[in-house]
Amino acid sequence: MKYFLLGVLAPIVLNLIHLGVGLFITKNQGNTFGVGFSAIGFVSKTAGMVFLTWLGVSYIGLDFKIYIPLLTFFWFITHIFEAFIINSAMKKNIDK
Repeated sequence: MKYFLLGVLAPIVLNLIHLGVGLFITKNQGNTFGVGFSAIGFVSKTAGMVFLTWLGVSYIGLDFKIYIPLLTFFWFITHIFEAFIINSAMKKNIDK
């Protein structure tokens, strides 16, 4: 259960939050601010990944051979989905 919560749900939830904020900024402030948030989001996502790695491996004691591949896979997949969704929102902003 811990592997599922931290390795699957945590990266999905964090990227959904980031996606929501990114869409809000892109739609309300424009594409330039959206790209700026994406750049700053790189730092926040990196900090989140480091924190989840520390939490799972060092603090809770999960097996890193199972936990890290789960965490990175779901983090990467949701990151790709986020990129396509934000890109679509930016293309819609250009048409206005």
